[in-house]
Amino acid sequence: MTITETQTPTRPAARPSRPDRSNGQWKVDGEAPLNGNEEWKQEEGGLSVRQRIEQVYSKTGFDSIPPHDLSGRFRWWGLYTQRRPGIDGGRTALLDDTQLSDKYFMMRVRTDGNAVDAHGLRVLGSIATDFGRDTADITDRQNIQFHWIGIEDVPEIWRRLESIGLQTTEACGDVPRGFLGSPVAGVAADEIIDPTPVIRAITERYIGDPELANLPRKFKTAITGHPSLDVVHEINDISLVGVVHPELGAGYDLWVGGGLSVSPRLAERLGAFVTEDQAADVWYGVTCMFRDYGYRRLRNKARLKFLIADWGPVKFREVLEREYLGYHLADGPPPAPATGPGDHVGVHRQKDGRHYVGASPVVGRISGTLLTGLGDLIERVGAGRVRFTAHQKLVVLDVPTASVDALVEGLEELGLTARPSPFRRTAMACTGIEFCKLAIVDTKATAAAAITELETRLADVVLDRPIQLNVNGCPNSCSRIQTADIGLKGQLITVDGEQQPGFQVHLGGGLASVDRDEAGLGRTVRGLKVTADELPDYVERMVRTYLDAREADESFSAWAARAEEDALR
Repeated sequence: MTITETQTPTRPAARPSRPDRSNGQWKVDGEAPLNGNEEWKQEEGGLSVRQRIEQVYSKTGFDSIPPHDLSGRFRWWGLYTQRRPGIDGGRTALLDDTQLSDKYFMMRVRTDGNAVDAHGLRVLGSIATDFGRDTADITDRQNIQFHWIGIEDVPEIWRRLESIGLQTTEACGDVPRGFLGSPVAGVAADEIIDPTPVIRAITERYIGDPELANLPRKFKTAITGHPSLDVVHEINDISLVGVVHPELGAGYDLWVGGGLSVSPRLAERLGAFVTEDQAADVWYGVTCMFRDYGYRRLRNKARLKFLIADWGPVKFREVLEREYLGYHLADGPPPAPATGPGDHVGVHRQKDGRHYVGASPVVGRISGTLLTGLGDLIERVGAGRVRFTAHQKLVVLDVPTASVDALVEGLEELGLTARPSPFRRTAMACTGIEFCKLAIVDTKATAAAAITELETRLADVVLDRPIQLNVNGCPNSCSRIQTADIGLKGQLITVDGEQQPGFQVHLGGGLASVDRDEAGLGRTVRGLKVTADELPDYVERMVRTYLDAREADESFSAWAARAEEDALR
């Protein structure tokens, strides 16, 4: 294969806007909508559609739903039409949304760092088994996603979710989407600060608030107080990261403007220290800044990362303090390097003497049967709760010491494991062509097959440093390909005149919580492509080459950044 090597910039260069063209910034240009998407959002907000779903569409059926509700406002309630079966990846870009869409929905359930008890797990399991063909996923946003959801069943699903304190409100759409919170909040012995009160305050005050329900585009939040930096703070629109101020004590370091997709950018520290009492107000201020100053004219420029690229962190902080807070934030320290993996896999002691146990499914795919069995298991061993992670894993909390072995054994019987192989532990995959209308290739089954193959092929290899393998079905990077050691972007590849599913390769990315001192975007290895069938061959070759060529304790990402082109073939 021929490789053309380029380095993806950490921060895309800001392009000055034309002086005669509006960017659609409400505080600068006024609120007149500049495109069709902005028009229908102003005509009627997405939050309003719930009443029609409950009272009309669930009774009159899928075909009664008008386009702006179906493909627009439904997202404000966590609903996307899923891909119609049988449409291959070669037609993804050729068909419109109505041609790609099935009459079933993917439903996204936000957890916002909440723990789910045994009863709650059984309720989630019942939704998948009763309404979703026993299919569910843990996402890298700590969400639960269901598939095969019919419109007639949505009101009952909402009733069940809300009975256990979960919701789909603003799980998608141009809104503050589900929050990432530390999976070990409140229990970890080495926790700096428990973010639970801050997350609860923000969700109770602002999620579902019409004032924040028309942002330029999606807005992602991460809040942690754990020194493993377990919420991938570098790639969120706003992150609050636990630190200790030398004078003010424990609080948060403020980061803004991260995001991946086709224009990846890492978040920037504003250098501001946020106390626990200030945190909700600071979050609200940054969110309002995005609403008021974010770019709305072009959808592909309507993320906060483009605003901070133009303004820079100094101006951004000044505007936040002057216009939205009305006071100055103290300067503060950055987070220390991560103390360990942020997936929390394995057995760990809590500060109360009990244990938490992190377990891995295969690339996030679970089922209603598994969720119900997990609820039964944690109740049987006397554990309290489960949280999901930003790495498509789950963590069982409050496990009595005497029950740890029984829990670990029970997890294995369910198809989960607290002792995963290296690639089962680190691999992630997006939804892929199975359900996603944007996808070009399969991801879940392809990644699962590769993991099984690599477990056999590399059984003789001891990996003392993790190697992250992320598989994505299209360029949008829902599985964070630019921040993986080996990131695979789905595309069709022509081999001997025939198209096959395959991947463009990105190498050497990483986040501070995944074996790097600091985050970095991967090396886009242009021209280096592998077919889906070749994937195990390629990964095995890279692992063995890395182990032979690395220096001392060098990580895969560091080796990949300096490796010669021939070594990456």
